Amino acid sequence: MTQTLRFRTNLNCNSCVAGVRPYLDGEPTISRWDVDIARSEKTLTVEGDSITAEAVKSAVDKAGFKVLGEMPSASPTAGHDLTESEEQSSYFPLFLVTVFLIGVVALVEVRAGSLVWERAMQNFMGAFFLTFAFFKLLNLRGFADSYRMYDVVAKRLPAYGYVYPFIELALGMAYVAGIFPVATNAATLVVMSISSVGVIESLLAKRKIRCACLGAVFNLPMSTLTLVEDVLMIAMAAVMLGMG
Repeated sequence: MTQTLRFRTNLNCNSCVAGVRPYLDGEPTISRWDVDIARSEKTLTVEGDSITAEAVKSAVDKAGFKVLGEMPSASPTAGHDLTESEEQSSYFPLFLVTVFLIGVVALVEVRAGSLVWERAMQNFMGAFFLTFAFFKLLNLRGFADSYRMYDVVAKRLPAYGYVYPFIELALGMAYVAGIFPVATNAATLVVMSISSVGVIESLLAKRKIRCACLGAVFNLPMSTLTLVEDVLMIAMAAVMLGMG
């Protein structure tokens, strides 16, 4: 049976939440969690099967923060509904960023006077990598900690989590500048294919973890949307390699 536990904490800001995220995501008894930093209690709400207060406190302590006390638990139904609502609404940043990127590319094509698919894909991929690298670099450590929870390379080489945003930044610059197209598309194909492996493993294992695609700024749950994002970039890179 799913339990819902609530705690007062000293998690005062989004950076604090990003810092504790990999430890709560890595606790196997926790299926969902959320921190309400707007409340004076800085309420941490966790859900899971066979979850214990000691496990939650241990995970928070490892992140360098404190559980200040346990609060009365909400009913399982109410807690479940709240979490589902938060999970659904958390996809909005990803949706908004995608719409903005498509809109910018469409405006570029309108200004050019004609739609050239190769140019449109190149501009979209450049804008995609630059934008996503920007969000990751806002909290590089938070991203790296979250990324190594599921990426097959970052799990073995934690330093890769710190390097990855700069790989995206370099790819974005190369697409926008239009330089080294074959090498850029080949690198994208390899990097995104490797990234998708960890996503697929997490989805098959039905792990309730956060996706780090927009860094540690937003609480995006891992879902098939993450895989679609990776597959889309792989497909476009493959198409452009074929066209080139």
